[in-house]
Amino acid sequence: MRTIIIILSGLMLLINPCPAQYSYQDTAFATGKRIENLISKLTLAEKASLMLYNSPGIERLGIQEYNWWSECLHGVARAGRATVFPQAIALAAAFDEDLVFRVASAISDEARAKHSEAVRKGNRQQYTGLTFWTPNINIFRDPRWGRGQETYGEDPYLTSRIGVAFVKGLQGNDPDHLKASACAKHFAVHSGPEKIRHEFNALPDERDLRETYLPAFKALVDAGVESVMCAYNRVNDEPCCGSVPLLVKVLRDEWGFKGHIVSDCWALDDIWARHKVVKTRAEAAAMAAKAGVNLNCGYIYKYLPEAVEKGLVDEKTVDRDLEILLKSRSKLGLLFPDEISPYSGIPVSVVSCQNHRNLAYEAAIKSVVLLKNNGVLPLNANLLKNLFVTGPTAMDMNALLGNYNGLSGQLVTILEGIIGRVDAGTVVESNQGFIFNNDSSSQGFWQAARADAVIACIGINGLFEGEEGEAMYNPEGGDRSRIELPANQVRYIQKMRERIKDKPLIVIVTGGSAIAMPEVVNLADAVLFAWYPGEQGGNAVTDILFGKVNPSGRLPVTFYRTTEDLPPFDDYTMKDRTYRYFKGSPLFPFGHGLSYTSFRYDHLLTDKDHYSVGDTIRFGISVTNTGTYDGDEIVQVYFREGSEAWPVAIRSLKGFNRVSLISGEQKTVSFNISVGELSHWNLSEHRFKVEPGKFVIQVGASSSDIRLEKEIEVKPDK
Repeated sequence: MRTIIIILSGLMLLINPCPAQYSYQDTAFATGKRIENLISKLTLAEKASLMLYNSPGIERLGIQEYNWWSECLHGVARAGRATVFPQAIALAAAFDEDLVFRVASAISDEARAKHSEAVRKGNRQQYTGLTFWTPNINIFRDPRWGRGQETYGEDPYLTSRIGVAFVKGLQGNDPDHLKASACAKHFAVHSGPEKIRHEFNALPDERDLRETYLPAFKALVDAGVESVMCAYNRVNDEPCCGSVPLLVKVLRDEWGFKGHIVSDCWALDDIWARHKVVKTRAEAAAMAAKAGVNLNCGYIYKYLPEAVEKGLVDEKTVDRDLEILLKSRSKLGLLFPDEISPYSGIPVSVVSCQNHRNLAYEAAIKSVVLLKNNGVLPLNANLLKNLFVTGPTAMDMNALLGNYNGLSGQLVTILEGIIGRVDAGTVVESNQGFIFNNDSSSQGFWQAARADAVIACIGINGLFEGEEGEAMYNPEGGDRSRIELPANQVRYIQKMRERIKDKPLIVIVTGGSAIAMPEVVNLADAVLFAWYPGEQGGNAVTDILFGKVNPSGRLPVTFYRTTEDLPPFDDYTMKDRTYRYFKGSPLFPFGHGLSYTSFRYDHLLTDKDHYSVGDTIRFGISVTNTGTYDGDEIVQVYFREGSEAWPVAIRSLKGFNRVSLISGEQKTVSFNISVGELSHWNLSEHRFKVEPGKFVIQVGASSSDIRLEKEIEVKPDK
C-alpha cells in the first residue's frame, strides 16, 4: 500500500509540479512582478553587485554571472572571429539606412551565435555578452577628435537616421525580446579632447545643446534604444553621470526613456577623483544612483551599501535603479533560467559567413568617396601592362580596421585586392615607399618611372588616431593636434609626381576623419578616400579603381583646407564649425562625392507653397543618369532660412535618398518632411518652436552643389 502511495504521489508531481517557492520562480507571474519579487530576496550587497558591469552569479537565487561589457561598433569586437564591416564613419558615408540596418542585423546574428557558443563552453567573460555599447552618436564637431571615426559624422539629422537604422537592426523587431541591446553613447556633449575628458567641463549654450548635441539621442530614444551611456565629462558644471538635468529631467522625464543608463567606464571614479564635485567614493555612488545610473562600468557601486548606511541615498532608489536594469537583462533572456529567447537558435555557421562577407563588400563599395577625378579613373585593365602600387597603407591591415574592431580571416588589403583582380599578364610592382611619418627614407621612384600608372596609398590608421591611450604613434593621446597629412607623405607625392611626369597618379587615402591635403589633391589625377573600409576594403577599392563598380560614397564631414580653419578644440560652441556654420571655403564640402557618370536634376515640385505647423511638406524631383555608366546618386535635401533674424545654420540636411540609375534612366524621387523639422529651440520658452517665415528647399549633390531650389512659407507656431 505504501508503495502505491509513493508511486501515485510521484505521478501527481509530474502532472502538477510543486509550486515555485518564490514568485520570481513562477512563470505564471508577469516579468515585472517576478523581478520585483527577486529584488525583495536580495541583500543590499547583492543588489549593488548586480549593478556592476562584471556582475557575479548569485547561486542561491539561480542568477548566472554576466558581464555587460561588449562592443560591436562595426562588427562583433574584441571577441575573436567575426565579420569586420567598414568603420562607423564609413557606414555613414554610404548615406544608406537600409544598408546600415542590414549590417547591424548581421552583427546581431553573429553576436547571438557567438554568445550561445561561449555559454555552451562555460565562457562568460567580457565581450561574450549581448549588451553592446554601440552606437556612438556624438556629433563629430572637430576633425581633431580621435574617436570621431566611431561616429556618423557632423550632422545631427544624418547621425539620427543612421543611428536609428543601426539600433533597429541590432535589437531586432520582437516587441517583448531583444536580439541584442544597443546603447546610445556618450550622453552628452562629448567629442574631445581625449587627454582631458575625465575632468573637462563642456559649456554649450542652450541652443547648440538642443539643436546639435541632443537631437540624435532623442531620435534613438524614440526608436526604442535599450541603453544610454553617460559620458566622462561635465556639461555646464554637472558630471554627466551624476547630472539630474540631463539624466532625469531630459532623458527620463522629457523624453520618456525607459531603458537602462550605463556609466562610461570608470566615469563614476571621475566624479570624486577628477571633477571633485564630491569627496568620497560613497558620495559618488550616491550621486550617480540618484541621477538614475543603473549600471556602473567600474567599481564605484561597490560603495552603494556604504552610501545607504550613511544616509546618502535610500535603498528604494537602489531598488528602482536595479529593477530597470534587470528588465533589460530579462528582455535578452539572460535573467531567469526558464526564459527562452526567439533568437537563441541562430547557428554558429553565420559567423563570418559568405553572405556577411558579401555585405561587408557592399558596405565598403558604398562608403568609398571619390574626391577628385580628372578622367583617369576608371583604369582600363586591358591597356595596363605595368602597375606600381606604393605607400604604407597599401599592405597595412590596421588601415582596414579602425578602432573597436573584430578580427577576421578574410582581411584583404588594398595591395591584395589589386593582385587578386588583375590578369596574369599584368606586371604589378610594389614598394612601401616610406614609413608613415618617418623621414628616414623614401623609395620606389625607379619602379614608378616604368609603370603605366601609379597607385599611392597614404593617410593614417588607428595607430595615429583613436581613443585615449590606444593610438600608439600619437603623443596627443589619440587626438590629432593638426589635421594635415604628415609632411613626409606630401613630399613623397610631390617627388612621385616629378618622377612620373604626366603618367596617371591615383592617390588612395585611409583615415577616420577629415584630412587637410590640398597639395596632394592638386598633384594627383584622382583621389579616393577609403576610410577604414573593413575586411573587404581591398577588393572594394580595387573594383572601383577598375570600374567594375561605380563609386557612390559621400562625405559625412567637412574636409577643411588647414587646421587654422578650426576654432579652439575645447570650444563647444558651434560657431564656424561643420557645414552648418562654417563660412570659409572647404577643401571638400559635406555631402561631396564624385561618380563615373553624371546626373541631372529637374522639376522640384511641392504640393503647395504655404504650410502650417503640423503639415507635411511633400515634394518630388526627377533625377536622370546622363552619363555612360550605371551608378547611384545620393540626392540630398537641405533647408535654408529665408531670414536671419536669429542665429541659424547656413543650411541643414533634412532628407536624403540613394537612387540607383542605369545609364540614361530617369526616376522621380519623393520626399515627405514634417514642418516640425524646421523648428528651432526658443530660448524664452525653452522648447522647440517653428518660427514663422520663409524657408528655401535646396536639393543637390552636396551641401555646396545645390541643383534646385524652391521657396515656401510657414505660418507661425501657436
